[in-house]
Amino acid sequence: MSLVSIVMPYYKKELFIEKSINSILSQTYQDFEIIIIDDEISKKSSEILKNISKISSKIRIIQNKKNLGAGSSRNEGIKNSKGDYIAFCDCDDLWKSTKLENQINFMRSLNLKFSFTSYDIIDEYENKISTRQADDFINFDKLKKSCDIGLCTVLLKKEILNNEKFKFPKLITKEDYVLWLLLAKNNIEMRGINQNLSSWRKTKNSLSSSTFQKLLDGFRVYRIYLGYGRLKSFFCLINLSINFILKN
Repeated sequence: MSLVSIVMPYYKKELFIEKSINSILSQTYQDFEIIIIDDEISKKSSEILKNISKISSKIRIIQNKKNLGAGSSRNEGIKNSKGDYIAFCDCDDLWKSTKLENQINFMRSLNLKFSFTSYDIIDEYENKISTRQADDFINFDKLKKSCDIGLCTVLLKKEILNNEKFKFPKLITKEDYVLWLLLAKNNIEMRGINQNLSSWRKTKNSLSSSTFQKLLDGFRVYRIYLGYGRLKSFFCLINLSINFILKN
């Protein structure tokens, strides 16, 4: 079996982390490690994660020396991972029990390096709000118009992240979107499974970044990371925003 490294940044999510961990531990595919990166760096978070680590020997805790943000914390997790595959689960996400097994079988059958799935959006009390259906495949042109890849659904081969340019950037929002775009631009085949294998929890903290911050980071995606001119970046951002509104 191939080891899967599951990367989970932690920052003030004590209400949900145990349920997230238990959803991972209930997987039918059991060859995995869970790497939790403490980005809160407080006495409280150290105590919480110390107790969490006692749940299973599969759990490892990495403590950042300073607050890095979610993207850079994921990079730290990837750097310290031992797996052949990398998966992402935030501290308030939930996985269905067959997530890893279904995705690994799917990727092996098509010799893929990147896969994603459909997922549910739930509220703080796990009531279903909506569902995001996964496309069969996504290429660069499709992705730059609309990002429908949920971070908690992604499973990819670690080997493609060995390239230094394929890292999560230092953005407050849309850091995962940048990485998916860079991978797609470099012709990494991205295939989707139309099965709801994860749940993304929509909380007050999920909405904490201002609209201005999201628009600014959206502009930076195109201007800085894709190297587009100001005008093209602006029009791409408008198109992305319209597609987001239509789907919400």
